[in-house]
Amino acid sequence: MPAAQIAGLDPYMSLIVGYRKSGLSLNHIIGCPLDCGYCVRHFWGNFEVKVPQLLCSTDEAVEKLTGHAAFQPHITPIQLFNKATDPFLPGVKPHLFQVLRALDARGYTNHVLVITRFTVTEADMDELEKLRHLKVTLLFTYSGITDPRVEPVAKSSITQTSVRTAAAHKRRTGVVLYWRPIVPGWNDAPETMAHVLDVGRDVDAIVFTGYYHKSENAGYLRGLGVDVPYGEDFHRRKTMPADLDAAVVAAWRESGITTPLFRKTSCGVAYAHGVPDYNGHWGVRELCDICPSLQRQRCADDHTTPTPAAIDQVLTHLGYETPYVIEDGHVWTHGLGEQRRYAIQHTLRHQIWELDQPHYLHAHGRSLNGHHPDPEQAEQFAALREQFATTARYEEDD
Repeated sequence: MPAAQIAGLDPYMSLIVGYRKSGLSLNHIIGCPLDCGYCVRHFWGNFEVKVPQLLCSTDEAVEKLTGHAAFQPHITPIQLFNKATDPFLPGVKPHLFQVLRALDARGYTNHVLVITRFTVTEADMDELEKLRHLKVTLLFTYSGITDPRVEPVAKSSITQTSVRTAAAHKRRTGVVLYWRPIVPGWNDAPETMAHVLDVGRDVDAIVFTGYYHKSENAGYLRGLGVDVPYGEDFHRRKTMPADLDAAVVAAWRESGITTPLFRKTSCGVAYAHGVPDYNGHWGVRELCDICPSLQRQRCADDHTTPTPAAIDQVLTHLGYETPYVIEDGHVWTHGLGEQRRYAIQHTLRHQIWELDQPHYLHAHGRSLNGHHPDPEQAEQFAALREQFATTARYEEDD
């Protein structure tokens, strides 16, 4: 991409390495022709860019990733091309494998998450299986949505074929069915849910989640005549109402498949590799009721409440400053921002929460649309904010 065009991009789109909840994310290629109606690229004005374009060379991108201040060998989970393209598009795939080979050659054992809905062949799986150190997981986005206005790729069987191919040829590569987005009226019919679950019969894990209901993608879809639920109740977090969650879990239990179901990406990824969840979701126990007992035990054995000394050490190592309060299952911070907060979370494998973006019971990481917050919990949050404010005033006076 020409430098002048790069300079005109939304800052988020031009950010080559950035931190997200599931890992440090490398995105030096942007542009995608798949036209998924709910794509997050609507948020940053990049949806009309259909041809993948490099923002820098792949060698330079690898150096930016491994040289990032938050990157830690063997610890930091990594995501590749998960923001603005599909990593298995023909023009992108050579760069995907170049990055993977470069990281593996350095002996890194980090988790690497690769999200796709496109063509994965037996030859691709052979390449992935040649890697000896990285813990690579393929996450196949498949929703069962059949409306081509929402998912044009749904007209083909590309994703289903890729899932079957990957499941048949995986040995050390994790394979996860990413059941998303689940949206009322789009793909919540019992027969649709049964179909998606059947597609995931032979993968390592199924992870399900909701829909980013924001004005940009809602406006685009409504312009195509698509019935979009949730009205004008837009949120920064994905929408997954409690009744829809319950319907998904019930469908899974009734399906008879043995593939485990998870509510969180990192939980499914960790299970695929036989390790505890690197996001410390064991501290949010209501998420874990559907997890296999073996995985619950792994996470319980790994779960340790960090001491103030341990938190201070991580903050010093990463160069961050924040007040914090340690509670059961999580640590509250304030003013760090998401990128730095997740770096701490992955280092400690423990939930790190932001005071201004609290998680409510049974709605962890989800919008409150379709949930009923506990008034007592809201009172606890208010008291916590006052505690932070009092501490800040005391420090200023001191």
